[in-house]
Amino acid sequence: TQNAHIYWPTMLDVARRFNITRIKKCCQIMGRMEGSLTSAQVLYPLMQCTDVFFLKADICQLGVDQRKVNMLAREYCDAAKIKRKPIILSHHMLYGLKAGQEKMSKSDPDSAVFMEDTAEDVDRKIMAAYCPSKEEVSESARPSQSDDAGRESMHLKEDTLKNPCLDYIENIILSPPGATFTAGSATYTDFVSIRSAFLEGDISETELKRGLIAELNKLLNPVRTHFTENDVARELLEQVRQFKREAAATTSTSEIRRLNLVSLGKIPSQSHVVFAPAPSVKPTLQEALNTLDQLRITDGDKAIVLFLSDWTAKVCNSCDAEDKAIDAYFTVLLSSLRALDPELMEKVSIIKQSEAILADPSNYWISVINVGRHFTLDDVMGPNMKDSDGVGNVIGRLMLIGDIMGLEPASIALPARDQDSDLISDLIGRFYDEKLSSMTKASTTIVDSPSLALQEARESEAHKTENDEYFLLDDPKVHGKSKMKKAFCEPGNIEFCPPIVVSFAFSGGEIKVSRSEENGGDITYTNQTDVENDFKSGALHPGDLKAAAFSIMTGTLTKISDALKKDPNATKGAKALKAQEKKMAKKKKK
Repeated sequence: TQNAHIYWPTMLDVARRFNITRIKKCCQIMGRMEGSLTSAQVLYPLMQCTDVFFLKADICQLGVDQRKVNMLAREYCDAAKIKRKPIILSHHMLYGLKAGQEKMSKSDPDSAVFMEDTAEDVDRKIMAAYCPSKEEVSESARPSQSDDAGRESMHLKEDTLKNPCLDYIENIILSPPGATFTAGSATYTDFVSIRSAFLEGDISETELKRGLIAELNKLLNPVRTHFTENDVARELLEQVRQFKREAAATTSTSEIRRLNLVSLGKIPSQSHVVFAPAPSVKPTLQEALNTLDQLRITDGDKAIVLFLSDWTAKVCNSCDAEDKAIDAYFTVLLSSLRALDPELMEKVSIIKQSEAILADPSNYWISVINVGRHFTLDDVMGPNMKDSDGVGNVIGRLMLIGDIMGLEPASIALPARDQDSDLISDLIGRFYDEKLSSMTKASTTIVDSPSLALQEARESEAHKTENDEYFLLDDPKVHGKSKMKKAFCEPGNIEFCPPIVVSFAFSGGEIKVSRSEENGGDITYTNQTDVENDFKSGALHPGDLKAAAFSIMTGTLTKISDALKKDPNATKGAKALKAQEKKMAKKKKK
C-alpha cells in the first residue's frame, strides 16, 4: 500500500506497451489454453513483469515455465528504453507426483513434497507417487486442444518417461557435490546408473521410493527441528497454517473486497456517475456535449459525480500515456463544461481516479482482479476488440467495473456514441446480478447526444479534416463562421443537416433567423421540428439557416475561449496539449 503510487502506474505502463496476443503467450504459465483464459489471467504476467522492475531485480531466477513472462520484462526494457535488462536464469521444473502432472498443483497438496511436511506426509506422498518404468503412450497423452498451452516449455530437456520419483532423485537428492543414493542394498553416485538400474528391474519401485523417502527426510529433518524448537519460527509456521485454514474456509458469501469511496467520505452515497471521455490531444465540442448530456439526465435531488479516469487513460495509451497531457485534457474539458453550463457544474463533484484508488489501493485492485476472475477474456474483449489491440484496453474495462464498485452509484450514464457502451453496460449488469447481490444495483442509461459532425462520415479517419467538427482548442470565434460556412447543408435534406442540429444543441432551445421582408422576414423557432419542416419545404433557405448558426456557434466558441483564457490552469493545459500533439506527430513520422 505504501508504494502503490509506484507499483501500479508501472504495471499500467507495462500493459499499455503490449498487445493481447503477446500477453496470451505468457498465460501458458497459468496452465490454461488461450481460449479458456479468464480476464484476470492477463493480469498475472503483467504484474509479474512489474515485480521485476519494482524490486529492481538484476537477475531473475525462476522456473522455466516462467521464461516467457521473464522475457516480457526484457522486451519491456526495449519498449520503455531501459538500458539495463534483467538477466534471466530459467531452472528445471519438478514433475507433480501424480500421473500427467507436468508440475506441482497449488490446489493439490499431494502433488509435491513441501518444506513443512511431516515424515508421515512424505511417506504417504512418495509411496503413492506415479513411478513408471516404461514410456506410456496413450490417446490421452497425445497433443490435443485440451492440453496445457505451456506444456512444451515446462522442462529444459526432453524426457519421455516423466517419472517424478526419478526427477526428485536427480534434481534434489543428487544435486549436492558428492551426494549418493541408496536403494535396497546398493549405493549409487550418479543418476544415469540409478535410472538404468530401475528401468532394467535391478531396483524395484518400492526400493526406489523407500530410498527417496529416507533421503528426503534427511534433508527435511533440520527444517523440522528449526520450526519446532525456535519460538519465532514455530509461531511463523502456525500463522502460515492459519492463513491456509482461513483461505480454505472462505466462501462466496464472504465480504466483498472493494474500494468504498462513500465510507471514505470522498462522495455522497447513491450518486449519479458519469465517466469523462478518454483524453486526446484535440478535445472536441462533441465530447463536451456528450458529457453534459450524461450529467443532465439525473434526478434533481441526486448528487452528481464526474469521474476522471486518468489511470485508465494511461493504460489505454491515451495521449501516449503522458500524465501531463492526460491531466491537461481533463483541465481543459472541465473549464469548457463550466463555461457551457455553469449552473449544472456547480452541482457536480469531480473525482480523479488515481486519487480515489490510492485512498485504498489494496481493496481496489483486489476488486479489479475479482472482476477479472469472474469474466472470461472473450467476455471482456467483446466483438470489437481484437488480439492485435493493446491489452491495456482489457485492463481498462476491468478497472471500470472496479471504479463502479468503489463509487456504489444509484445510476450511471454512458455515451451512445461509444460503440462499446452496450457491452460495458451488459458487463456491469451481469457483475451486479452474479456477484454483487448484497449491493443496490445501479441503473445504467445510454445517452444519445446529437451529432455535431459538420460533414458526412468519411471513408476512413485519414480522410478527416479540421473542418469536420468543432474543437475546444484552436477554434476561436472566427471558426464559428468559417466552419459552419463549409458545413454540409443540402437544400431540403433534413436527414443530415448539421446547421440545424448544432444550432439547437447550443441555442438554449431558440433560433432567431434574420432575413429581409421579401424573403419572409425575421422568424424565431422554438423547436427543431418547425425548423426541419420549413427547411424541407424550402421556406427556410440554407443561407439564412447558416447565418443563424454562425451567430450561435460564434457565441458558444467565444464563451469557451474566454473561459480557457481566464483559467490559468486551463491555459497551461492547452499549451501542454499542443506540445504533446507536436510530439506525437513527430514520433509518428519516425
